[in-house]
Amino acid sequence: MSGLTHLDKKGNARMVDVTDKAVTQRVAVARSVIRMLPETLSSVLDGGLKKGDVLAVARIAGIQAAKKCSDLIPMCHPLQLTSIDIAIEADVAASCLEIIATCKLAGKTGVEMEALLAASVAALSVYDMCKAVDKGMVIESTQLLEKQGGKSGDWTAAASQVENESCTDNSENSDNGDEIK
Repeated sequence: MSGLTHLDKKGNARMVDVTDKAVTQRVAVARSVIRMLPETLSSVLDGGLKKGDVLAVARIAGIQAAKKCSDLIPMCHPLQLTSIDIAIEADVAASCLEIIATCKLAGKTGVEMEALLAASVAALSVYDMCKAVDKGMVIESTQLLEKQGGKSGDWTAAASQVENESCTDNSENSDNGDEIK
C-alpha cells in the first residue's frame, strides 16, 4: 500500500487531484446491520409503527446520504452517481435488518465512501424511526463488501473479513432471511 494520498509532502490535508485519472466504471457495495428487539422487528415488518414505513424511509435516507457524501466526508469528491440501490433483508431469528447499499458511476474516483455512508445512514434512519419503542438497538458490522473499477482494480472482502456474514450472528439458521422489497 502506498502512502496516504490525502496528505501532501508536508503532512497537510488535501483533496487528491484526480484530473488526469481515467474515467472508469466503478461500483461499491457496503453493508450495515441493525439489531433490535423481536417485537420491534415485527412492528417494522408489519408496518405497525406510528412514524410510518420504516423501510421506505431508510431506503430514501440511504439514497440521500450517498448523494450528499462529499458534504459530510471532508476529502470526498462530489460525484455524479448513476445508480444507488438500498436493499434491506430481515432476519427474524436473529432479530435484525441487514442493509446493503450499492453505488455506481462512471468517473475518476471510487464510490466506496458513498456506499458506506448510504448503509450507515439507512441504519441510523431505522434507529430514528424505532427509538420510541426500542432505545437498545445496536448498529454494527458496517463495512465495505466489494469495489470494482479504478486503478486499484476489483476487491472483495474475504469471507473471514465479513462480519457475521448475514445478521444471523453466525448461527445455523441462515435460511431465516426475508428480502424486503
